[in-house]
Amino acid sequence: MTGTGAGAAGAARAVEPFDAVDVIVAKRDGRRLSDPQIDWVVDAYTRGVVADEQMSALAMAILLNGMSRSEIARWTAAMIASGERLDFSGLGRPTADKHSTGGVGDKITLPLAPLVAVFGVAVPQLSGRGLGHTGGTLDKLESIPGWRAALTNEEMLAQLGGVGAVICAAGSGLAPADRKLYALRDVTGTVEAIPLIASSIMSKKIAEGTGALVLDVKVGTGAFMHDEARARELAETMVALGTDAGVTTVALLTDMNTPLGLTAGNALEVRESLEVLAGGGPADVVELTVALAREMLAAAGRPDADPAAALADGRAMDSWRAMIRAQGGDPEAPLPVARHTEEIRAAATGVLAEVDAMAVGVAAWRLGAGRARKEDPVQAGAGVELFAKPGQRVTAGQVLARLHTDTPDRFARATEALAETFVVRDEAPAPRPLVLGRIA
Repeated sequence: MTGTGAGAAGAARAVEPFDAVDVIVAKRDGRRLSDPQIDWVVDAYTRGVVADEQMSALAMAILLNGMSRSEIARWTAAMIASGERLDFSGLGRPTADKHSTGGVGDKITLPLAPLVAVFGVAVPQLSGRGLGHTGGTLDKLESIPGWRAALTNEEMLAQLGGVGAVICAAGSGLAPADRKLYALRDVTGTVEAIPLIASSIMSKKIAEGTGALVLDVKVGTGAFMHDEARARELAETMVALGTDAGVTTVALLTDMNTPLGLTAGNALEVRESLEVLAGGGPADVVELTVALAREMLAAAGRPDADPAAALADGRAMDSWRAMIRAQGGDPEAPLPVARHTEEIRAAATGVLAEVDAMAVGVAAWRLGAGRARKEDPVQAGAGVELFAKPGQRVTAGQVLARLHTDTPDRFARATEALAETFVVRDEAPAPRPLVLGRIA
């Protein structure tokens, strides 16, 4: 069988060891893919030998029929092998990283990375941009004047050796097979396939070279996973992949039915992160930041460290300022502010029972805080600011939210998204824990 992809112009095409159709049919019929088949199909797709429509069919077969643990591990290894691997062994200090599956108001990376670095643990936090209703860490940090996301490997290593923490864009050399497959899954209805989610996340994190990894797997209306059982399955799969690869890996299942904190939007979330670093901020943001920091520090061999104390006494803020300056940012500069605001008020008196995270995320996106396509610009000052959380008493006419945007014609659609978001009842809802479970 000859390959169907691109080769050198005018040259004879190489003979491929497998036929893409045979691999598709095997998974379509529920059979296990062999290690050589997996190695070949991932490499061949990266090289262009396997066409997009063929990989789309295979991704759908994986979604419908699943993969065994050994298949997922081999698929992840093949994605790692498509690119480079970073090596932090020369830093002289342990490394730990965190990955969140994404949610509304999830600004935890911002205070977390400098907080963990306080205790002599290097944090190589390779992050991404937002798409749709979930915000991107890089978009948030780019609201700080002068800050830059793109660093060379040498710059990243130097910053880890000096400051101890870096938040930057992943280089193009890490798991290029995943970058190509990720874009395909997004347009073929196969994003939800747990084997492909797990291998996508873990191929990049293992290739990144961290020694310890803590996963924050969100569950709820504003999360990628709405169902706790599926979120647990994803967490268990990723922990197994990390453990098998020699990375100390732990996952927390955390609630995402209500937005984290009181803000959703780029500069708004940076401002709230600064409040946390200054020893204040919303209780849920502080709770999750400290919980994840404790997990990262324990996994990196610092089980006795007290991250709550480092937030209270200013050490975490000092670490933040050093991290921002190292990437060209001015930590003292004023953050962007949107030119227009509009308020949403309570329709009745009672207890705020629900604030739907998905609706808040969609509203922030419609105000300009997010993007529909990867190339779309974002507004640094746009977003939603909340003034009450579930369980609090509110009175009719009280301001529940303030919308921020530079383009006031966006208010109508953002307000429409929030029409059923703030549910006021006579009695307080039963409290729901922020951390729903731990998988190790």
